[in-house]
Amino acid sequence: MKVDKRALRRWRRRGFYSEKVLVKLLEKKGYYAVRVPVSNPSRNPLPDVIARKDMHVYAFEVKNARYYAYFPREQIAKLFEFLERFIPVSRKFKHAVLAAHLGKKWIFKEVPWNIWENNEIPEHERIVKREEGNFQL
Repeated sequence: MKVDKRALRRWRRRGFYSEKVLVKLLEKKGYYAVRVPVSNPSRNPLPDVIARKDMHVYAFEVKNARYYAYFPREQIAKLFEFLERFIPVSRKFKHAVLAAHLGKKWIFKEVPWNIWENNEIPEHERIVKREEGNFQL
């Protein structure tokens, strides 16, 4: 199978762009935020973006799409693994958030801890452009 390297680079650049835009948006809203440069391709439990506001820590998985964004189970699990292993505060201060950059619109969906605790992470989570999300910055 032949891989179109230019198309792959373009696709990856879109993701980097959305991650950088999210960091700027978070900072504008009063969060401290950083993009994790090696997050996606690795098997390590790293989110795309990490943010903090007051005592709360947020791990974001970011997707850039036109109408809907899919977040596979493995990427959702990475958020919880990161928060659990590396953030030594109570779970009420730790948040796993899916961020869909759909054109000029951002939709955020916080994933509740109980799906992690009960091993009920779905095969994938989908965010559609017409949704409102359940998390506001």
